[in-house]
This record gives sequence, structure tokens and C-alpha cells, in this order.
Amino acid sequence: MSNILVQQEKMNYEQYRAFCELPENEGKRFELIDGEIYAMAAPNLRHQEIAAELLFKLRGHLGKDGKCKVYVAAVDVRLNYNKADDLVLQPDLLIVCDPQKTEDGRSIRGAPDMVIEILSPSNSRHDLRVKMAQYRDAGVEEIWIVDPIHETVTVFKKIDKAVYSADIYAEDDEVPVNILENFTINSKDIFS
Repeated sequence: MSNILVQQEKMNYEQYRAFCELPENEGKRFELIDGEIYAMAAPNLRHQEIAAELLFKLRGHLGKDGKCKVYVAAVDVRLNYNKADDLVLQPDLLIVCDPQKTEDGRSIRGAPDMVIEILSPSNSRHDLRVKMAQYRDAGVEEIWIVDPIHETVTVFKKIDKAVYSADIYAEDDEVPVNILENFTINSKDIFS
């Protein structure tokens, strides 16, 4: 489970970066939600295997010179960088198709086109409640929730401003990557 840290005042992105770069925080992962810092647990090996498989499949489809780029955690996603800049999430994987969102070279500025969260016993509640709401509010086009225990992928696809459809895939289903034309990933490959 993510734990909120005690802090004197709410932080913005620059303060968050300074906090993350302190020697005692080296090698640790944090997120910033409404100006408050949350520590993130290290992923387990199963989580890493699934992330690696998804990265392999997505990168293979996108290629190295495509318009869209895939990134794997830990990458700062600044969902409200042009406002309070007090919201920084680190999805397990993400796809960005707008090069302007990556031009600062150290973070994603604005909503990615797609995010993938892989649930772990320590983070599932945080991912399903807190982060999911933030992604929807920011207008992420496609959100995947990958459940290693039940071996399911729930795909949330944006239909309208704040309306998403949800489809659950399991076993040998072809999971469509809706932001990319004619591309699916077999769920069996994700969990093998």
C-alpha cells in the first residue's frame, strides 16, 4: 500500500523533484497527489515480468521511429503541469503520441494517451481508487488495469469527456490497444 508521508506544506513539482533527489531518498519511488507525497512499494518479480512482456509487445509494434513512444516506470507524469503542478503519477507503462508532452526530457507534461497499471497486493486499492480517478479527470484516452492474480486485463476506453467504457479480458482473449490501429495483445502472452 502507498503511504502518505508527513510534510509541513503541500508541494509543487519542483519541490517534489528536490525531495526525490535528497540522498536519503535515492532509489526510492514517490508520487505527488494534491501536493502530498506518497511512497511507492517496490514491485514484485511477477509484476516486473508482466511489465517487461507488455513493454516488449508495445515497443515491437511501435518501432523506434514511430510517432507514439512507450515508457516504463519510473517516469513522472505531470497531469496538471499547466495548473497547480501538484500531481505526479508514475504508471507502470504509458504511451505518449504528442512529442510536445516529452520535450522537457525529464517528465510527461499532460495526460498520456494510454496508461497501464499492474496491480500488486500493496498497491491495488491506491491504483483502483486514487490513481484511476486522476487519470479519468485528466482525460487519458485508454487505461489498462492488469490483475496478475486473476489474470485479467480491464480496459477503460474514453468515449466522451468524462465517460469511459470498460471491457474485461481473460484467458486467451485478444486485448485491443484502442489508441493504436489494428493492434492487439493476447492475454495469454501477458501472463505467461
